[in-house]
Amino acid sequence: MRMFVRLVFGLFVLRAAVASPRFSRQVDLDTYDTYEVDLDNINLENQDTYDYEDGLTIDDPQIEIGTLAPPDYTYPEKEVEEEEEEEEEEEEQELPLKPQLVPQGSGGSGVLMGPDTQKGMPTCLLCTCLGGSVYCDDLKLDSVPPLPKDTTHFYARYNRITKINKSDFASMNKLKRIDLTANEIKSIDEKAFLGLPNLEELVIRENHVSQLPALPETMTLIDASHNNIGTKGIHSEAFKDMTALLYLYLTDNHIDYIPVPLPDSLRSLHLQRNNIQMMHEDTFCNLKDFNYIRNALEDIRLDGNPINLSRTPQAYVCLPRIPIGDLI
Repeated sequence: MRMFVRLVFGLFVLRAAVASPRFSRQVDLDTYDTYEVDLDNINLENQDTYDYEDGLTIDDPQIEIGTLAPPDYTYPEKEVEEEEEEEEEEEEQELPLKPQLVPQGSGGSGVLMGPDTQKGMPTCLLCTCLGGSVYCDDLKLDSVPPLPKDTTHFYARYNRITKINKSDFASMNKLKRIDLTANEIKSIDEKAFLGLPNLEELVIRENHVSQLPALPETMTLIDASHNNIGTKGIHSEAFKDMTALLYLYLTDNHIDYIPVPLPDSLRSLHLQRNNIQMMHEDTFCNLKDFNYIRNALEDIRLDGNPINLSRTPQAYVCLPRIPIGDLI
């Protein structure tokens, strides 16, 4: 009983000291710590009798304004923002990804951050990108995938591509070589390659092309062998202005004439297994200038055509070698 009275008396003294404006909070706490209170022996049943918060009149606030919020306080605006953010995230997840071209940079991997229409993968993950070369061979593609802007060489051999559109190679200013060997191409947009200022080599062999499209004057190699190109499949004077053309391969088509005029730069002309039946004496040579010699054109293949080369001997006087073909 005596111990309980001492405890009550001590608590009243503590309250009086805390209420005094002459003491700061730290002094009050230090004074409270000096009491020797046996907390283990306090009657917990009577603890509700004493409210340590009642009558507390300390000048300094116990909680700094703005640091803690009352337990009942809610933030309606923040909840709205969180709901809006969740809605935006759901919308982003529902929207389909669109291809976004990202230049690969010098020696990079050609990262293309967008899905390919066939596989849903970036082109340079689906294909192999090494420097400026993109290799998409034997991947069952049915169209030309979007390419990095600095692609210089593009290979998509042994696929299922059926058509070349004008937009497939739009703005590909660095593209030098396109190889679409062994696809299922039936049609090529007439201007699909005209917007390529640096294009030099086009290989479209082993397809089903019937019309050779217009090509830039920068060409050095054209290989359209094993197609369905016929009499009207090549534009008139299609190769005349290609002053850098070296190799022209039109083997295994349905061509019935030699597509003249041919540039003086030409080295190889392969027309075997077509339907060529005749040749003019000025096909390769200039009958008005007997001193004219076409030194570059050393490789002419006309074998497999229904033509007798011995009937036009004047057609070869300016050539370093006689064409290969039937002489009987």
